[in-house]
Amino acid sequence: MQLIDSILTQSAAIAAVRRDIHAHPELCFEEVRTAEVVAAKLTEWGIPVHRGMGTTGVVGIVHGRDGGACGRAIGLRADMDALPMQEHNHFAHASQHAGKMHACGHDGHTAMLLAAAQHFSKHRNFDGTVYLIFQPAEEGGGGAREMIKDGLFEQFPVEAVFGMHNWPGLPVGSFAASAGPVMASSNEFHIVIRGKGSHAALPHNGIDPVPVACQMVQAFQTIISRNKKPVDAGVISVTMIHTGEATNVVPDSCEIQGTVRTFTYEVLDLIERRMQEIAEHTCAAFGASCEFQFRRNYPPTVNHPAETAFVREVLAGIVGADQVLVQEPTMGAEDFAYMLQARPGCYIFIANGEGAHREIGHGGGPCTLHNPSYDFNDDLIPLGATYWVRLAEQWLSQPRKDAA
Repeated sequence: MQLIDSILTQSAAIAAVRRDIHAHPELCFEEVRTAEVVAAKLTEWGIPVHRGMGTTGVVGIVHGRDGGACGRAIGLRADMDALPMQEHNHFAHASQHAGKMHACGHDGHTAMLLAAAQHFSKHRNFDGTVYLIFQPAEEGGGGAREMIKDGLFEQFPVEAVFGMHNWPGLPVGSFAASAGPVMASSNEFHIVIRGKGSHAALPHNGIDPVPVACQMVQAFQTIISRNKKPVDAGVISVTMIHTGEATNVVPDSCEIQGTVRTFTYEVLDLIERRMQEIAEHTCAAFGASCEFQFRRNYPPTVNHPAETAFVREVLAGIVGADQVLVQEPTMGAEDFAYMLQARPGCYIFIANGEGAHREIGHGGGPCTLHNPSYDFNDDLIPLGATYWVRLAEQWLSQPRKDAA
């Protein structure tokens, strides 16, 4: 493993920053303290900062040895927000804010990019500019989209943009990177079935929305098994059914909510159309009515082939080709997708291990993402930062793609 010595030397200090951020989690678009910590560190290291993009975003601007005169630039992105959940860990850096927790490792993502920034501030072994993008509101707020709307790539034009997420379960020291779809689109549906209430002992006097809902939920799965091609990935998960207030009353209405995940818009279009048809026609068959809402949130995260091939070469030079794994696509979603729609790039996984890094006092559950017993593995900080540095240096040293 070829780690950068100067990053290793400072890794304990950066880990302390990471743990401070972990202890003070902030939800999407509320990352005021976190942004202040990031901006203060960048300023301390002599890196100019731009603040407020996407509400609480921070962009650090690192010019190379040519002062950025060549006009080339690369973007490196880390997310900063936490999740609205209660932490079960009891170690010293556990969340100090009830109902808020860094359960996805964004504190670690921020720390890895800060470690790279500290190295860049002293070793500018490249021509051009590296833009350090500290993004708010990945967890449902679409912070990447908001930064882009605020002019991210107009003010900080990059040839390509890159992101990274820790991935529990993979052995520490390995990465995963693959071209094509690696994370799914995220979408939500909300259906209200309007029936007619009655006494439960006299159901013939009403229109019961509950059996309508049961038929509907079962029928939705036929979209996956009988409407889309078997080789195309798609998930429909009904996660909430709300109805009724008393055991002897047939309710007036029933609400169904859930999520849909796909890797392509073609499959998403099919699922949305068929769900609405099934919902409306099932209600009509029972004499009920239907209110159907379908909200498209994050698009699929699709890595660009050339940039992914480049990333795999960089990673092989750090950890060896045998530790650069195939990135198994996941139905989880990620708003870095918006950046990959705007610019070419690649989004990779850095292995977070099985959880043995957690100190005494961690919660009883597994160290998986969005779990109350999760914690980021600080051993990744020098490895992730080394990747950021080598990626930027090697990208900016290659001939520009649009050069004559």
